[in-house]
Amino acid sequence: MEDVPALVIGGGPAGLMAAEALTDAGHNVTLMDAKPSVGRKFLMAGKSGLNLTKDENSSTFITRYTDGADWLAPMIRAFGPQDVRAWADELGADTFAGSSGRVFPKAMKASPLLRAWLARLNQRGLSVRTNWRWVRLSGGVFAFETPDGRCEVRPRVAVLSLGGASWPRLGSDGAWQDILVQSGVRTMPFKPSNVGFAVEWSDHMARHFGAAVKPVVLLAGGQRIQGEFVISSRGVEGGGIYAVSHHLREGAGLALDLVPDRTRDDVEARLARPRGKLSISNHLRRVLSLSAVKIALVRECAPEALASPQEMARALKALPLPITGPHPIAEAISTAGGVARASLDDDLMLRALPGVFCAGEMLDWDAPTGGYLLTACLATGRWVGAAAARYLE
Repeated sequence: MEDVPALVIGGGPAGLMAAEALTDAGHNVTLMDAKPSVGRKFLMAGKSGLNLTKDENSSTFITRYTDGADWLAPMIRAFGPQDVRAWADELGADTFAGSSGRVFPKAMKASPLLRAWLARLNQRGLSVRTNWRWVRLSGGVFAFETPDGRCEVRPRVAVLSLGGASWPRLGSDGAWQDILVQSGVRTMPFKPSNVGFAVEWSDHMARHFGAAVKPVVLLAGGQRIQGEFVISSRGVEGGGIYAVSHHLREGAGLALDLVPDRTRDDVEARLARPRGKLSISNHLRRVLSLSAVKIALVRECAPEALASPQEMARALKALPLPITGPHPIAEAISTAGGVARASLDDDLMLRALPGVFCAGEMLDWDAPTGGYLLTACLATGRWVGAAAARYLE
């Protein structure tokens, strides 16, 4: 049995930020991670540039969360978008905001930032143990499977930051749910978020696999989302689909406005022009500048609309896309579900397990991509790290 002052389980952004807050307060921290190295999902996010946050004021930023906005609000006000930028700049990331407001490190990757962060934590005395998988909790004792066999640790305070259930090969496998449920903690089922959706395409769509559909407005759940997406052999994926995935997951239908910059009357008038010997496809290209993939979508999803300008205009402004369900949760960028809000106090300490705090994506909140996911992980990690430090004191 090993006694430690502060234990953090999970070496993602939330866990590392909790460790930083605890070491800042002068406490010795031991961090365990089940994988051979920490920050694996963080590094994966860096492959697409590492979108750290969004250049918005905190009040506007908070409204973007589809679930849990009021719950996360005080944490994001305490460590919001500008704080994330200042923190990253301090570590040498030199952030910048793109034209969309998304904030990235100038290096456009995660590894330099992670190396600098770990170096600073190491200087402050953080002890990191990898290949330590948490398997049991009983009487305040945390049991781990390690390269040296079963080991037990008894902390005075513990922070759990074990992620959701997406990308299990990077460490977020959701296995912690069973351990907490056995300890009397209420959890909510995991649901995929920011995920692609399946469509059963006919053979003629194969030539368009990999093609981007843009510009387009996606209509779902009463919302109109400007964006783009990609046709794949399995369905549709990409930023526009992710932005409405919350509504689609809850059963809303999906329709596409393929000519978002034109009114329906304008579209109908253009389609009514004489086409002579032109084929329908060439006519659509000439009068509306429709791409081949958009024409293919109309033929796939509403072939009957090609009979008249009126029906074509209706289809082009609200083309129903017959999705059949989300891709597997393991392929989602993130997940909703996890530890229920009612199971935690305002400091994110588990009511059933005094001295044990939770942070990051293992909490039951949901967010779109665009920096909101990572900011909430950092903010909740900092929040519980400070709360855990107060608990120790």
